Amino acid sequence: QVQLVESGGGLVQAGGSLRLSCAASGSIVRVNTMGWYRQAPGKQRELVATISSGAITNYADSVKGRFTISRDNARNTVYLQMNRLEPEDTAVYYCNADIKTIFSVPSLYWGQGTQVTVSS
Repeated sequence: QVQLVESGGGLVQAGGSLRLSCAASGSIVRVNTMGWYRQAPGKQRELVATISSGAITNYADSVKGRFTISRDNARNTVYLQMNRLEPEDTAVYYCNADIKTIFSVPSLYWGQGTQVTVSS
């Protein structure tokens, strides 16, 4: 089995920064694309950023220039550095990863979510 464990959420004032981490563990053969999504109250889950195994990145327009996604392949970990946070960034942030295990073809796995709250 695979687990994705997120950390780094919390409460921050507008203009501040937070860094989220998400580590994948289990019977992993290969981790392909990893990403971050978020879901605000009453809204659908939306893409924040993704990063391929070759470090090609993609960002939602709303976070371009403020957020940076990166990964450590040796640790099967993805990071999201969030700067100049705005109250509109308040949401539960979820990581996901496309992972091949020794038991299965590549499948999408999700973390449990971490709360980010930005006060004005």
